[in-house]
Amino acid sequence: MSVRPLHASRAGSAGVPPSPWRHVAQAAAALAAGMGVGRFVYTPILPLMHAGAGLSAGAGANLATANYIGYLLGALVGILAPALVRSRALLRISLVVLTGTLAAMAATHDTAVWFVLRLLAGVASALIFVIAVSSLLSHLREYPAHLPGWAFGGVGAGIALSGLLVLVLRPVADWRAAWWASAALAAVLAVASWNLRPEARPTTAQATQATQATQAIQVDQANEATTVTATAADSSHAPRTHRWFTALFASYTLEGIGYIIAGTFLVAAIEQSSPGPLGGGAWVLVGLAAVPSSALWARLGRRWSRPDLLLAALVVQAVGIALPALIGGAPAALVSAVLFGATFIGVSTLALATGAHLEFPRSVALLTAGYSVGQILGPLVVAPLLHHGYQRALVLAASVVLVAAVAAAVLRIGFPHHMVVVRATAPVRQPAPTESAADAGSHR
Repeated sequence: MSVRPLHASRAGSAGVPPSPWRHVAQAAAALAAGMGVGRFVYTPILPLMHAGAGLSAGAGANLATANYIGYLLGALVGILAPALVRSRALLRISLVVLTGTLAAMAATHDTAVWFVLRLLAGVASALIFVIAVSSLLSHLREYPAHLPGWAFGGVGAGIALSGLLVLVLRPVADWRAAWWASAALAAVLAVASWNLRPEARPTTAQATQATQATQAIQVDQANEATTVTATAADSSHAPRTHRWFTALFASYTLEGIGYIIAGTFLVAAIEQSSPGPLGGGAWVLVGLAAVPSSALWARLGRRWSRPDLLLAALVVQAVGIALPALIGGAPAALVSAVLFGATFIGVSTLALATGAHLEFPRSVALLTAGYSVGQILGPLVVAPLLHHGYQRALVLAASVVLVAAVAAAVLRIGFPHHMVVVRATAPVRQPAPTESAADAGSHR
């Protein structure tokens, strides 16, 4: 018999918009601007900068690293100063800064200035992401779990829109026009997300505890995680999950290294072997495949365990990354785009869900930090290989993701699918007034 807490409080219901889809659309627009455009438009523009701005492969890798360092800094700000997550002013400032850095990329040929601009763009992207996700968890907790998944699809939509924009401009304009156009797209998305309501500010200690409990529940529900009780366990001790979390941390950090290499150089690698619009078209396909991926992986979680799905997603992703390097040609590039787009958001969803299920202290923060460090290391690790082209970089990326899959396979061994969940508000067998004995378990 499983027990899952239902909605922790009805207090905030009056503040929920009449249609949750409006909130989903605003959050999706923010994620599309901050991540899909602000972070990933660099991928389709990179070959244009090689050809028209004289950017070397090594310098291109350094600019990618600058953006990922900025993202880590922005994420740390969100962790160390949680009040900022509830600031609409900071969201708007971040959207303006992001748009400005995109436009400014076209105004100079100075690599040092580009480095600073991509660093600032990374900080802004992270703050937008943290505020938008916190808003989703706060305001959509009363609604079905698939809604946040569709909001996360905004990342894929931003990738597809910016990739399509660069693809259309490519025959008639240069790299500067691509940056200006991406800034214009980011501005449109910023307007669409301008009135997004941040996470509600707690007013009392009790409200703070309720908010924290509700957010923890929503993290589970967003991916339909199982939170069940074991009748034969001692509820006075937290479950010991260090060995499983260690395997998960290793897997997710390695995924950060491997995925970001493909996420940065996939278009350039495809265009190196197949000149023309194929690389740009493949990147649009990556975005389109990413749009429904979070919601679809969450639905799969109703039937299969998270470790099994994480292993499957990593293997599929490794195959997708390797295809353009090992086979080449249009069919391999397009299949690669679909496999990569359908998995990179899903892997994050599954990994963070698994960490939450293990009840490991500060699991989300630790996993995000490892993932961010992996993203910083990725371009640096492959930089020496780029002198010989991008194929070797993709092969290395696929190999790293396969090692991440091995760690996920280790995670499966004896994984505690059914755990005692100890909550401070009430004993496990006596749900608090805000909880209810409920339906069979499901996945985060």
